[in-house]
Amino acid sequence: MASYDVIIIGGGPAGYNAGIRAGQLGLKAAVVEKRGTLGGTCLNVGCMPSKALLHASELYEAAAGKDFATLGIEVKPTLNLVQMMAQKAESVTQLTKGIEFLFKKNKVDWVKGMGKIAGPGKVEVTAEDGSTTLLEAKNIVIATGSEPSGLPGVVVDNKRIVDSTGALSLPEVPKSLIVIGAGIIGLELGSVWRRLGAEVTVIEYLDRITPGMDAETAKTFQRSLTKQGMKFKLGSKVTGAKTSKTGVSLTVEPAAGGEAETLQADYVLLAIGRRPYTFGLGLETVGVELDKRGFIPTDHFKTSAPGVWAIGDAILGPMLAHKAEEDAVAVIEMIAGKYAHVDYDLVPSVVYTAPEVAWVGKTEEQLKEAGVAYKAGKFPFTANSRAKINHETDGFVKVLADAKTDEILGVHMIGPQVGEMIGEYCVAMAFKAASEDVARVCHPHPTRSEAGRQAAMGVEGWTMQA
Repeated sequence: MASYDVIIIGGGPAGYNAGIRAGQLGLKAAVVEKRGTLGGTCLNVGCMPSKALLHASELYEAAAGKDFATLGIEVKPTLNLVQMMAQKAESVTQLTKGIEFLFKKNKVDWVKGMGKIAGPGKVEVTAEDGSTTLLEAKNIVIATGSEPSGLPGVVVDNKRIVDSTGALSLPEVPKSLIVIGAGIIGLELGSVWRRLGAEVTVIEYLDRITPGMDAETAKTFQRSLTKQGMKFKLGSKVTGAKTSKTGVSLTVEPAAGGEAETLQADYVLLAIGRRPYTFGLGLETVGVELDKRGFIPTDHFKTSAPGVWAIGDAILGPMLAHKAEEDAVAVIEMIAGKYAHVDYDLVPSVVYTAPEVAWVGKTEEQLKEAGVAYKAGKFPFTANSRAKINHETDGFVKVLADAKTDEILGVHMIGPQVGEMIGEYCVAMAFKAASEDVARVCHPHPTRSEAGRQAAMGVEGWTMQA
């Protein structure tokens, strides 16, 4: 029986980063992964392939629409969907192979198969051929990630009704696509197919899109997507779906009650969120019980069972790959006897549409609910030199700071490539910076990052228009 210092069940961002960090710290580590490639949902059928399609579709729309023509570039592009999918797959392969290289470099074993706990310090791995192997370890880390949530009455077949995985590989550009759920995943994937020519309608149970996002930012975001041609049916619920060879019929009614209607589409994307993938892991053999939503309860990543840890989407907190990576490093450093901590209040979120949306920290609604007095500074991209010359002026940057101490409490951005800008504020907030600290730091001109500085200047009312 092979013996390890730590066995990690799951090879996604949480699992593979845990394995690599363990190897770096001199721990004998194994990662158990059932998929044929490492990287989990994020690298294989999530973050990475979706960004490849978002980038490609954005360039296609720029060439096919007025964006290129405005710059004096006149072309008539032809969509080659097969090649677009091929370059996506090639990018994914390069990334997953990169993880394999890092495993070898750091002497991490990849045990292929389905892993489950078989008792204290024991992990049973079932290979694809049905054979089993028993491993033992001082520490077991659950890093099994999450999966798309289901909806009663809507059966995903990944033919006409698809989940996020199926939406990455549609065989054709739909004439019509209905997205159920106005969260990040649905809006990103919906925007891909809208750019390529689909008529996209988004159905959301709530009366707003992107729950959890700052309300002002969300309203601006919806206006931008609507201007681009995306349609929204808010405050609506889907109660049933019927598929045929050529499309889907959805039954939709007001969330508050009322008369139902039937909508038709070539394809339907179900994107109402994700749920932890934590069942069938043998947790009961060591006395670990799931909460009512399927998450594994933890205290600083420790479960109720000695030597059993859990990280990433399997536990509470933002279900994001970069949060999972932070969990991974922290849990291994704790196992190795080092100090480790993750501040979930400083985990940024990004929507990779065009314009992008990015935020970190508290929203205005959260601050008001908590009774915190704050000041806000806001700067529009219409006044930013780089955004103007690039003809990308949608959106703004908003900084929220404590009214007494000036400490930055939250930052919300919508605009061109703001996902690349939010990191500056993550660092600032980690060091308890005041808005004045950012306001008095010289930024390069002309760049979009100046909008971030100007918003900080606006907290105390000395914004300077570009």
